[in-house]
Amino acid sequence: MVEAVRTQGLFKRFGQQIAVGGVDLIVPKGSFAGLVGPNGAGKTTTLSMVTGLLRPDGGLIEINGHNVWSDPVSVKAHIGVLPEGLRLFERLSGRELLLYNGQLRGIPLDEVGRRADELLRIMDLVESQDKLVVDYSTGMRKKIGLAAALLHNPDVLFLDEPFEGVDPVSANTLVEVLRRYTASGSTVIFSSHVMDLVERLCDWVSVMNRGHIVAQGPLDEVRRDRTLNEAFLELVGARGNGEEGLTWLGSTTA
Repeated sequence: MVEAVRTQGLFKRFGQQIAVGGVDLIVPKGSFAGLVGPNGAGKTTTLSMVTGLLRPDGGLIEINGHNVWSDPVSVKAHIGVLPEGLRLFERLSGRELLLYNGQLRGIPLDEVGRRADELLRIMDLVESQDKLVVDYSTGMRKKIGLAAALLHNPDVLFLDEPFEGVDPVSANTLVEVLRRYTASGSTVIFSSHVMDLVERLCDWVSVMNRGHIVAQGPLDEVRRDRTLNEAFLELVGARGNGEEGLTWLGSTTA
């Protein structure tokens, strides 16, 4: 198996809180991989360290065999990132944002324009290309953010909750683009806590809980004869908290 992403002993502490406690993450090249876990499991912190946005306190990170922190320029030239809490240059139009990103990446202006035209068309943003990003809806912002992340044709694409707050039509567009991207041999890694979505899209899954990887591998191996949601609940030790207490809830008694 050729690995697109590998971490070993990845560790991050915030004060007394251990956010990521020795993560060994593996993602095969060419896979559509899901990083799943409950809120607070450490998914965003892990992706932030893997993509060079947050310095780890310990551990090794490699993308396509290159160390992220000893060779950051080379690595960042070959990855695309759509982070959580997407921040964009909001006073640019959608098209200006793509042209600006392409020039930052050193792509010739004519080529940037050609790629921007194609991405705007595929993302169904042609009619909004001259509108300021500040006036974009959540779905439109996710689509223009993904377009910017794809503009330089990265080998590996990292997405943190890319479908959160996105309407079904925009989500379908994102899925079609990402499937086309992985079909070419590139790699997608996206975090989510929506198991049905991961089960529908991914061929590889890593399950995080309390700062650790508790299971990872091909989707069918992780879920076995269960749904991914059932496997997930078992792996993270979910307990029912709604069976006791709240006896007053729903009561018609004054």
